[in-house]
Amino acid sequence: MIDIQYSSEVQAAKSEGRAIVALESTIITHGMPYPQNVEVAAQVEQDIREAGAVPATMAVIEGVLHVGLEPDQLQALGQAKGVAKISRADMPACIATGGTGATTVAATMIAARLAGISVFATGGIGGVHKGAETSFDISADLMELAQTPVTVVAAGAKAILDLPKTLEVLETQGVPVIAYGQDSFPAFWSAQSDLKAPLRMDTPAQIARAHATRQAMGLPGGQLVANPIPADAQIAAEDLAPVIAQAQSEADAQGIAGKDVTPFLLSRIFELTDGRSLTANIALVRNNARLAAKIAQELNKLTR
Repeated sequence: MIDIQYSSEVQAAKSEGRAIVALESTIITHGMPYPQNVEVAAQVEQDIREAGAVPATMAVIEGVLHVGLEPDQLQALGQAKGVAKISRADMPACIATGGTGATTVAATMIAARLAGISVFATGGIGGVHKGAETSFDISADLMELAQTPVTVVAAGAKAILDLPKTLEVLETQGVPVIAYGQDSFPAFWSAQSDLKAPLRMDTPAQIARAHATRQAMGLPGGQLVANPIPADAQIAAEDLAPVIAQAQSEADAQGIAGKDVTPFLLSRIFELTDGRSLTANIALVRNNARLAAKIAQELNKLTR
């Protein structure tokens, strides 16, 4: 039996049948420095409350899966050192050995399923890395979407990835990819890309119905809602392309691989854009949180 600890707020929401939105914790431990990490995490939680739902930030703390963090736990996690970044492969080991780990997209989806939460807001999912045809570097997030019944609201996949190949893998795995309010697949820091989204929906109610219908049909997996970054916060794709190329070239030259690739690239892009990438990242996460809260409320109406 997995030991799950619910925050007082989440426990009350479950008792009252209120809408809940899952949040990951790697943004706290691996995304930005203290105290900005805690400030942003608290702001995203507040965005969800103001949009009518309850936030549930996921983390493993000393072998216990926490669904929702109390304010003091959020502060402690934000200052902790040596926190593991856990995904499907190492999440059970972290719990079994009494470890502390921050949840990635895949691990947060697993935690949400265990807690009976159907909607999750994040920044951008992982995907197929450039050069994957030789490295086979493909994020576990894609396979998690194919098997775990959670609707994930993201600003597409991270722009450092091979977006066409990421969409191909999602299609192969039978994952619905829904662009919110537009036809093109958003590219994380940029609202538009030259890739057409497989599906388009314009209201939270439509997205909620799609989730419920998938469950009613007995189909495994969740769905990806690709929510474009607000126009006033985006960085144009043509401005980002040479920056991403430079960061990727530096990673290759330094032999950086595996789990270290994404943090390195995001750090270098932050430096090369004079911090604009982080400002955009915060804006898109908050935007996704607000949409996820609306979807969770609509889904709650369908399932109550």
